[in-house]
Amino acid sequence: MEIETEKILEKYPPNKKEDLLPILQEMQKEHGFLTDEILEKVSLYLSLPINKIYAVAAFYDQFRNSPGGKYHIQICRGTACHIYGSSTLLKELEKQLKVKAGGSSRDRKFSLEVVNCIGACDHGPVIKVNEQYHCRVNPEALNRIIRSLKEKTD
Repeated sequence: MEIETEKILEKYPPNKKEDLLPILQEMQKEHGFLTDEILEKVSLYLSLPINKIYAVAAFYDQFRNSPGGKYHIQICRGTACHIYGSSTLLKELEKQLKVKAGGSSRDRKFSLEVVNCIGACDHGPVIKVNEQYHCRVNPEALNRIIRSLKEKTD
């Protein structure tokens, strides 16, 4: 993990604070989540206080501080998605995956996260599985998505 972290940091000039978000995004993509060790290295590299790094990582929904499942499912709970029924979808996801929002299934196949807004308000309700967006999801579509993920053996 340390070699990959160093390679990412080497892409950016030291002490350039405006590179914080791209660095954290690359770290998240490479490692799957942001450990305390990663955040401390970024803090030292950019000469930013560690509490600022933690604040940024906590503010943005895209960052996780624990490993997610193989299939990381995000469900939008923004106003538009709420109006279109995302609360029903959330309950169904928790039931089918046997995991509460913010957690991961025991087999680490699924993790479930509630996000404030995915940014596709006119396509709600929206869920995102890893990097794939599913728009205008209704209970039947949700069942197909979950069944498809459960059937994958890769």
